[in-house]
Amino acid sequence: MELWLIFSKLILIGYLAFSIIHSVVPNASWVVFSILLYLCINVSIYIVKKEIFKKIILFLAIIHILISFYMVHPLFILLLPLNICELATYFIHKKFGLFILVTMPVLLIDDQIRYQYGLAGAFSLLVFIMATMLVTKIENQEAQLDKLRKDLQKLSKNLNENKEFIKQSEYTFKLEERNRLAQVFHDKIGHAMTGALIQMEAAKRLLNTDQGKSGELLQNAINISKEGIENIRTTLKNLKPKAEQMGINRLKLFIEEFSDKHSIQIPLVYQGNIETITPIQWKIIQENVTEALTNALKYAQATVISIELQVLNTMIRVEVKDNGRGVQKITKGLGIIGMEERTAAINGTIIVDGTDGFSVTMLLPVK
Repeated sequence: MELWLIFSKLILIGYLAFSIIHSVVPNASWVVFSILLYLCINVSIYIVKKEIFKKIILFLAIIHILISFYMVHPLFILLLPLNICELATYFIHKKFGLFILVTMPVLLIDDQIRYQYGLAGAFSLLVFIMATMLVTKIENQEAQLDKLRKDLQKLSKNLNENKEFIKQSEYTFKLEERNRLAQVFHDKIGHAMTGALIQMEAAKRLLNTDQGKSGELLQNAINISKEGIENIRTTLKNLKPKAEQMGINRLKLFIEEFSDKHSIQIPLVYQGNIETITPIQWKIIQENVTEALTNALKYAQATVISIELQVLNTMIRVEVKDNGRGVQKITKGLGIIGMEERTAAINGTIIVDGTDGFSVTMLLPVK
C-alpha cells in the first residue's frame, strides 16, 4: 500500500511542478522549497513505525499543504486529498466519510482550480480505496495461508501419531500371536510329547519282565506321538495363509505404496476365482505389474493407471492401462522384452497397445 501512495504522490507532485513551470511564478524558490519540504515530511511518514508519530506527521503535512496553498501557490491544494485519506483512515472506516472529507475543500478554493482539485481528489480517493482493498485482500490471504499451515501441521502431527499407533499395534499383535502360539504348543503338543515320553519310559522298564504290557505302552506312545504330529500339522496349516490371499494382498499393498509415493491414482479391480492362480503366476503378475507401472510413470505422463485382473474359464487376464499420451509406433525396450520373457516362461502372452493411452495385457493359462 505504501508504494501505491508514494507513486501517487509523485504523480501529483510532477503534475504540480509541470503546471507551475508553465506559469509565471514570482517566488519560484519558495515553490521548490515547499515541494522539497513536502517530500521530506511524507518520506518520514513511512520511516517511523509508531502510529502516533505517523498521525502527527500526517497532520503536519496537511498544515504544510494549507500554508503553501495560501502563501506559495494555489495548486499545492492538489496534494491535500491523499494526505487527508491517510490521516482519516485512522478515525473513519467508511468510504462515504472519506468522500465527504476529500470534497469539503472544494468550498474553500477558487473556481479556477476547482476542476483540477476535483480530478486530483477523485484520483487520490480511487488510489487510496484500491490500495486499501488490495492490502485487505493480501491480509486475508495471509490469514488463510497461516490457517492452512497450522491445519497442515496438525494433520502431519496426527498422521505421525497414527503411524506410531499402527506400529505399536502391530508390535502388540505380534507379541500376542507369539504368546498364543506358545500356549498352543504347550497345551497340545507339549502335553502329547510328555505323555508319549512317560509311556516309553514305562515300556522300557517292563521290557524284560512283561513284554505284553511293554508292547501296549509302546503302542500308546506311538499313538500319542502321531496325534501330536497331527496337531502340529493342523496348527501350521491354519497359520499359513492361502496362496491367493498372499498374492492379492501383496499386490494391493504394492499398489497402495506406489500410489502414495508417486501421488497417482491406481484403481485395482479383480473378479473371478483367484484361487486358481498359482504362486508362480502371482510372482509373474507382480513383476509385470511393477514394470508396467514404472514405465507408465516415466513415459506416459498419466494421471490414472488402472489395473484389471480377471480369472476366466481358460485364462487369466491382467491389464495395466494408463490415460497418458500413448504412442503410435511401439518400440520394445528391455522392460517389455523382460515382461514377454517372464510371461512366456509359464506359457503366457503379452499384448501392448498405445492407441488410447498405453496398455499392457497379460494372458496366462489356467492350470
